[in-house]
Amino acid sequence: MLRTSSQPYDVAIIGAGLSGLAAGIRLAHFGKRVCIFERHNAAGGLNGFYSLGGRKYDVGLHAVTNFVPPGAKGAPLAKIFRQLRIDREEFALCPQRGSRVAFGPRGERQLRFSNDFGLLESQVAAQFPRQIDGFRRIAALVRDAPLAGTGAGGSARAALRESIDDPALEDMLLCPLMFYGSAREDDMDLSQFSIMFRALFLEGFARPLDGVRVIMRVLLAKYRAAGGERRMKCGVRRIVEREGRAAALILDSGEEVEAGQILSSIGAAETGALMGDPPKAGRTLGYVETISVLNRPPAAFGWGDDTIVFFNDSDRFEYREPGGQVDLRSGIICFPNNFEYGPGLGLAEGLLRITCLANYGSWCDLAAEAYQADKRRWFSRIQESAMRFLPGNPEPGSLARATVATDMFTPTTVEKYTGHLRGAIYGAAEKHPDGRTRLSNVFLCGTDQGMLGIVGSMLSGISMANEHVLRVRAPSG
Repeated sequence: MLRTSSQPYDVAIIGAGLSGLAAGIRLAHFGKRVCIFERHNAAGGLNGFYSLGGRKYDVGLHAVTNFVPPGAKGAPLAKIFRQLRIDREEFALCPQRGSRVAFGPRGERQLRFSNDFGLLESQVAAQFPRQIDGFRRIAALVRDAPLAGTGAGGSARAALRESIDDPALEDMLLCPLMFYGSAREDDMDLSQFSIMFRALFLEGFARPLDGVRVIMRVLLAKYRAAGGERRMKCGVRRIVEREGRAAALILDSGEEVEAGQILSSIGAAETGALMGDPPKAGRTLGYVETISVLNRPPAAFGWGDDTIVFFNDSDRFEYREPGGQVDLRSGIICFPNNFEYGPGLGLAEGLLRITCLANYGSWCDLAAEAYQADKRRWFSRIQESAMRFLPGNPEPGSLARATVATDMFTPTTVEKYTGHLRGAIYGAAEKHPDGRTRLSNVFLCGTDQGMLGIVGSMLSGISMANEHVLRVRAPSG
């Protein structure tokens, strides 16, 4: 028997990820009666954290993208602080030391970049002198593109080839952008390319010393202070449709909740399933990530200069679901220690995170014992592959001896703890820039609306709340 909440909400938000929280804060500031419904027992979704063995691990955070210094005008980060009434100091963001793209069997060809765009520009000019004018045209086009995922669609590769004609530079630029935000195989939507080029290259990386939980604490405190309600371990089972509108939410408990409008941050396919839409066939991209906790900083191994390394051992970069469980040819190496935390500050232990593309189907049907065995097998292979792209020659076995704890996630881990079908971190290949669904009062925010990363997710929630509920001018370029 259904139990019905006595008073309808102005807005119900499905999912307590960053976009849902940002939308909730924005709506509550304007006096809306809003409630966030989250199936799991922790907020954050793809950008939360968890505890294991007395340590806290970030779920998705390598870095906060879109970092700009204080005073930068018109930047996404500044818009978020203003629209959510957050003081910049509350996020305590510390900039990266520097990152690079490394191509070749041992990363012989490199492009370094930092939070100063001039470094990448000088690297392109030195290594691809014939392409520098075209590269500058691309950067100028991105600077003029809108921020909120409503720019031109189409193929990023096709657009790049209008300005540059060297396949190596094309792939070296796309590799980090795809790994940090493309749900399409071997390409990106042009608007997503613009978003990610701005996020990584024109702006840059930063991180709070204590990781994503700093950001989560701020958002949850702002939401509570604004009067928003949050119901944890309280998932939505179904959206009830009447005459082309969502009339109510049916919760896992059987309770019926009414709301005038619904914002869903859980993804387009996942939201469609709640509305009773038939599933859409399509491939999704999944990842594995290994995490090693070390008893010394990465600098002790000669790895103190790199914040993030995007590697690819082939002449051309292939970004697609692998035929086997893991694709070792390319990936991401992240050293959370290597941000500029300030004098006398730093992480208590060393951290090494390595991410590679993975095949969901090869992981999802394994029996428990086989699954754990495959994780152990791939852990060592992933580390061995990544070592090719790091400087120095650590003594054999020294990394293993310095390792005091490990963990690893697969696409099935992501699916289990976030609800994202097939463990798709970047959602569906087809995005919904206006956030609309087939029901007139149900809207998407987050990854499948088209914004990416921590800053992008928050900007998406703000934009969709502004556009579809508050009817005020959304953040734009």
